[in-house]
Amino acid sequence: MLEKHQQAPQFSSKNQHNESINLSDYAGKKNVVLYFYPKDDTPGCTIEANQFTQLAEEFAKADTVVIGVSKDSCASHTEFINKFGLKVDLLADVSGELCESYGVWREREKNGVKSMAILRSTFIIDKQGVLVEAAYGVTPEAHAQEILAKVKNL
Repeated sequence: MLEKHQQAPQFSSKNQHNESINLSDYAGKKNVVLYFYPKDDTPGCTIEANQFTQLAEEFAKADTVVIGVSKDSCASHTEFINKFGLKVDLLADVSGELCESYGVWREREKNGVKSMAILRSTFIIDKQGVLVEAAYGVTPEAHAQEILAKVKNL
């Protein structure tokens, strides 16, 4: 698991427009909220994405970009964004490489069946590329507001 004050793992991944997004794109310019979620258009993930969207302007005022990550495809992300009018970039980590580097690809047990899944987690990365928050196993409700409060204190 990653911890506060560590250098954030670098990444390069495709967003919903099939454009490469790199952590280094924001170095020295913007803070990054990188949130990992299990699946597009599912109840908890929709709550989380909608709440980050509702606060998008507040994050922007705080010099912060919000980026969601799941293993869904670029096309799935585009449908999810269009369906709910989302205002966040969503990265398609179809290979799982980004999930692995942030330690969110975990075994879980549901109804007695073990499987691998993304553990809902959020990371705040400052303009120097350092983790100022590493929150694993978060709940979607009111999460975006909690993260915004932390970002405003940077």
